[in-house]
Amino acid sequence: MTQRTFASFGESGGEQHNAALAFVTEAFAEAILAGIESDSFAYAALSAALRELVATYGEETVATFAQSLPERIRAGEFTISARH
Repeated sequence: MTQRTFASFGESGGEQHNAALAFVTEAFAEAILAGIESDSFAYAALSAALRELVATYGEETVATFAQSLPERIRAGEFTISARH
């Protein structure tokens, strides 16, 4: 596994990031096909991701990272379809 700094996780792109995103996207699709509601899976995936980040970097570092999320969300960084 390639060692990355926590700051680099905020950057999109890169081979490792793209491969990991493909795995998560596939798991998401499989969960939907199995009858799990998308919002339930999304919340579970987010919880699992935050737990892993906290285990790796600690609560304070992850809390600081999470403080940047509202601005990034509002800027459309995570939007995959046209806004309504």
